[in-house]
Amino acid sequence: MSFSRTAIPDVILFEPHVFNDDRGFFFESFNETVFAEAAGKSFKFVQENHSQSKRGVLRGLHYQVSSHAQGKLVRVVSGRVFDVAVDIRKGSPTYGRWVGTILSENNKAQLWIPPGFAHGFLVLSTRADLLYKATNFYNPSAERCIKWDDPDIGIIWPIDCHPTLSDRDARAGTFANVISAQ
Repeated sequence: MSFSRTAIPDVILFEPHVFNDDRGFFFESFNETVFAEAAGKSFKFVQENHSQSKRGVLRGLHYQVSSHAQGKLVRVVSGRVFDVAVDIRKGSPTYGRWVGTILSENNKAQLWIPPGFAHGFLVLSTRADLLYKATNFYNPSAERCIKWDDPDIGIIWPIDCHPTLSDRDARAGTFANVISAQ
């Protein structure tokens, strides 16, 4: 497994070494030693989530506040998505900036999104299944959501129409309003 830093160095892309043959494939999807080396410390994953969505569904930008903040290690096991992380760590040199990458069943890459980031994704295939490990348990009272198309963040989503959103995501506040309310 290899890793590379994105334009926001704390957000890391992991790419496995895949061994293919006529039976199928094999790859190591997680290695604590490699992960800790890349992240600069070890994280304990306490929850794993599975999300399935249809083409055009956009989920996010979600995060949890204070002691409930979650780091997420995201991968796609079926389909293809554009996955995004937004730095919401006040005082960070990359505060308010975003990075995005394609995660798919074909590239088998994973994106590490550390605590202190908002996360979202857009489904580009007919359907997509995401698995993500989280470093903290989900807490509904600590969850917040930033508007997916906030002009202050300026995410360039690879989409040519309005995405399908949940009611909660459709009502999300702007980056400035949500962050200042914390």
